[in-house]
Amino acid sequence: AIRYHGRRRDAVSERTVSPQRLTAYRDRWYLDAWCHDADGLRSFAVERIQALEALDQPTEELAPEALSEHFDGAYGIFSGPAEHRARLRFTPEASRWAADEQWHAQQHAEIEGDGSLELTFPFGSSRELVMDILRYGADVEVLAPEFLREQVADGVRRMQAIYDSAS
Repeated sequence: AIRYHGRRRDAVSERTVSPQRLTAYRDRWYLDAWCHDADGLRSFAVERIQALEALDQPTEELAPEALSEHFDGAYGIFSGPAEHRARLRFTPEASRWAADEQWHAQQHAEIEGDGSLELTFPFGSSRELVMDILRYGADVEVLAPEFLREQVADGVRRMQAIYDSAS
């Protein structure tokens, strides 16, 4: 049993989980677990677990292949199936940095004749991907899919509104 403070909803919930594995990602640890309340696999940031208690009841144990299929195919820490393919183009200058990054285990990178980099890789949830794209600013363009391009453009518009209203 855990008491978990989730960042997204900024709310505390009580969960009954069957721990499966620990995952290190970007200087944080995550508990990948079967959540009995959600009836599915979930990741919990270890530092957000406020309390835990061992229960005297059977746990759900999943095969390593099932865990890998659920957690490892998507982009970043967000789990679920990778249902989309991102296609990004980085400027020649930014390509020198982006080409050295591991965006995804199944990425494909191609340097174009002008020195720009076209990068493609699978993803599921776009939330973390949008944040990573935005950190490159005007040095990256989302070529596909269209909904990802629109989400990044919306993020840029919201940022612009902050600076337009600042006096």
